[in-house]
Amino acid sequence: MGHRKYHAPKRGSLAYLPKGRASRPVARVRNWPLYSGPTTLLGMPGYKAGMTHTIIVDNRKTSPYYGKELALPVTVLDTPPLTVFAVRAYENTPYGLRTLSEVWSPNLSKDLARSISCRKLFEYSAEERLEKFRKNLDRLLAYIDRISEVRVLAHTQPRLASVPKKKPEVLEIKVGGGNGPKDLLLYASRFLGEELYGYTVEKLGGDLSKLGQATSTISIRDVFSEGDYVDVIAVTKGKGFQGPVKRWGVRILQHKSRKTKRGVGTLGAWHPNRVPYTTPRAGQMGYHQRTEYNKYILKIGNVNNEGEDINPKGGFVSYGLVKGDYVILLGSVPGPAKRLVFMRYPIRPSLKKFEEVPMISFISTESKQGV
Repeated sequence: MGHRKYHAPKRGSLAYLPKGRASRPVARVRNWPLYSGPTTLLGMPGYKAGMTHTIIVDNRKTSPYYGKELALPVTVLDTPPLTVFAVRAYENTPYGLRTLSEVWSPNLSKDLARSISCRKLFEYSAEERLEKFRKNLDRLLAYIDRISEVRVLAHTQPRLASVPKKKPEVLEIKVGGGNGPKDLLLYASRFLGEELYGYTVEKLGGDLSKLGQATSTISIRDVFSEGDYVDVIAVTKGKGFQGPVKRWGVRILQHKSRKTKRGVGTLGAWHPNRVPYTTPRAGQMGYHQRTEYNKYILKIGNVNNEGEDINPKGGFVSYGLVKGDYVILLGSVPGPAKRLVFMRYPIRPSLKKFEEVPMISFISTESKQGV
């Protein structure tokens, strides 16, 4: 190549190889943070509605814009309540986590049968299901000394969102906080119905006034609050099969190049006589699972209860209207509209924090339709 007189660094990052397609559009949470605090779920999903911009008053005293208005891009997530239908306990083994037992709620949604094969459970009467699951609960409580993790199985309610589907997504969410497996089980059993919840409290002991009432659903306000930082995990927008120029950002060759312009100049050296993995090649672009850390929750609201409307005229492009609970996150998140985005407690919490949640003076609801 001679003596080049210009700086030509490597095009594209090798950090995410191999760039293969995600196995499914719902992201899988591979790690959970070490959380010490009140017992709670460590995450919550939401459907991506779209982006807009907001104007806030900067309240960071060390900022050069302190007291001034800032226009910031934000993402709106539609977060209908989550339905919990089972509790699962794990124990530690030399080979990793192993399932000890799980208990299902006797009150199952009919939509759940669209996602998993639980149709046989609907053939039993409510009393038979309650007795069946009480036996599983007895087995679970007998293993309480061996429990290391407690997780809940939950499904979304797409009927309450503006996504064109009825089939819910099924998720496994870890329960964190508390002072041991007893607190975790007491918290998780709230979602199994009044009978199983009361039976668990009777066996383990606890104050119902402090533990809360039995419920089958959990809302975004029960997990997060305004001013929290969250990690967002989602599958990015798919781009299909793309060449090395779009996929890796390599330079387009001059017009007198032989055979091709939108390709790499060389596949590598003569020896070793093979193509190294670092050579930019054509292939799948997008539809990869990605995690973005420390997104700031600017606002948690409800369209119905608070009489406010964040919807543009005609709804968000490619999504529609937000009908209930929603979250406004600072910045962008992976994925297209309607993609399920999972919000998790931060695994590497940010040290840069607002002293308090900044005041929002304006949220744009101008229609982006046709832009």
